[in-house]
Amino acid sequence: MPIEDIRALKTRLREEYRAKRTSLAPQEKEQRDRCIADTVRSLWQYRDNKLLLIYVSTPIEVDTRTIITQALEDGKTVAVPRCIPQTRDMEFYRIRSLEELEKGTFGVLEPQPNPENRIDDLSQGLCVIPAFCYDFAGYRLGYGKGYYDRFLARFGGNMIGICYSDCIRHRLPHGRFDRAVELIVTEKYIRRTTRLGSITHHRGGMTHGRR
Repeated sequence: MPIEDIRALKTRLREEYRAKRTSLAPQEKEQRDRCIADTVRSLWQYRDNKLLLIYVSTPIEVDTRTIITQALEDGKTVAVPRCIPQTRDMEFYRIRSLEELEKGTFGVLEPQPNPENRIDDLSQGLCVIPAFCYDFAGYRLGYGKGYYDRFLARFGGNMIGICYSDCIRHRLPHGRFDRAVELIVTEKYIRRTTRLGSITHHRGGMTHGRR
């Protein structure tokens, strides 16, 4: 598919999934968010990693504040991203409370850039990655700015995506250097992606498939 067509498709998909999320009733969104947060905490990737790299959610995203608060209570090192002005790069800084955050790039809450709190070792940890939607193989449709694409190219730890089940597609366009997450968590199931195939754990059952 020509690059121009891929860009148009991504723009249309972002509008489609933004509308889906905006239309969610508050009570339904809260219930879905709670299910996803509980599932994330039950994962071995969460249990075995002392470092959690996680974004601070906006109103149309799966709520991450509950995950952040719980991780702090669990004694984990929690770091959230801050975009570097005039670049497409971002850095992660440790926080000890949501109260330490301030409005930054695009109005998203970000940590203060205290050098003492910057996480420089990106060889390990668990990163929870934002997206408008994911596909069955674990590729994501991001927000079009490229911050996470650049960051993930040098991240060596575990990667999971959190998303609502109706924001999962069979396939998304992706580039040769794009990295897929190893796990997708929705309010209904967990989907593990591998090179050989996939396993989807539904509540109360499991299905196997080939990509």
